Amino acid sequence: MTKKIPYGRQNITEEDISEVVSVLKSDWLTQGPSIKAFEEAFSDYVGSKYAVAVSNGTAALHLNAMALDIKPGDKVITTPITFVASANCVRYCGGEVVFADIDKESYLLDLQSVRMLLENDTKREIKGIIPVNFAGRVVDMEAFRNLADEFGCWIIEDACHSPGGYFINEAGQKIKSGSGHYADLAIFSFHPVKHIAAGEGGMITTNDEKLFKRILNLRTHGIQQDYSKRIYDNSVWYYEMQELGYNYRLTDIQATLARSQLKRAQEGLKKRKRLASLYNKFLKNKSYIKGHSGIVEGHAYHLYVTEVEKRDELIQYLRNENIFTQAHYIPVHLMPYYRERGWKEGDLPLAESYYSRCMSLPMFPTLSDDDFKFVIEKIETFYSNQ
Repeated sequence: MTKKIPYGRQNITEEDISEVVSVLKSDWLTQGPSIKAFEEAFSDYVGSKYAVAVSNGTAALHLNAMALDIKPGDKVITTPITFVASANCVRYCGGEVVFADIDKESYLLDLQSVRMLLENDTKREIKGIIPVNFAGRVVDMEAFRNLADEFGCWIIEDACHSPGGYFINEAGQKIKSGSGHYADLAIFSFHPVKHIAAGEGGMITTNDEKLFKRILNLRTHGIQQDYSKRIYDNSVWYYEMQELGYNYRLTDIQATLARSQLKRAQEGLKKRKRLASLYNKFLKNKSYIKGHSGIVEGHAYHLYVTEVEKRDELIQYLRNENIFTQAHYIPVHLMPYYRERGWKEGDLPLAESYYSRCMSLPMFPTLSDDDFKFVIEKIETFYSNQ
């Protein structure tokens, strides 16, 4: 096969293009009405009170860390099986990252590992927890909320992989990812391989009005967005920077593309779940499969992850066949930057064991049945020749 099959791919339709062209012909390329329209549509989709569109998921994490007043000396717990930004946002504010190991079945941040860290934190330096809905599987946010409240911590839900996902709480309710039902803040990403593609883009959701208003200011250089809160002048032309912020705004072009994509979000999620079901059927009872995403209620399937024998050789073999699988993720604590801060191999054995075998299979709504079959055939061929 000459065409390339990536692990993820955006789907841009003629409707998306038409919507973007209409914005290009309008008076507003940025700071216009498309931003608020997208924020309102997205908050409706996830069930939160407030939403703030930003330039990317990393910016969303940074703004959340700032809004929660992370300071030098503060410690925050997160998972090593995530993209580096989930940890880096703490360092941007001078805080220290404490990595906890994962649950070997779900690949998510392990609740008991987090509890142990909190119980051993006699100086109460740990201020928050950043659980990550890795691959699209939504963390039991109710359990983490109870734990956080016990130790006086806040929660940022990293929901970049899970728009449209949910988990079932103790009362049997479906709690949507990013709804703000349990987390203080949540973040999403609109990178092209995610469910909703804006080129680049991110979103913060919350039910906390105070945090919402502060993030609005921080997103735009720290300039006060509420005219009634200005200190020195109320002139129509006047603007007032009250704290140090950033230009983390999303453009109307990106917001319009993302809002157009949002209209098809449930359709795309349905296709991802179908692919997951097909993978699950194929992988079940294969001796070379040591673990995989499986079928989990509420899973949003940004990724379909597997643990496989001879991972490195398989990835290279598939690339030679133009199938571009990926390893998600290199444990963050083993990045050179965090090794320099004292982390080392052996610190988080379950995460490290998972990484040694992990491989993400192609997972995107436009993956054809023929391409799916080709991927499966090549995996079978590889192992039959071992």
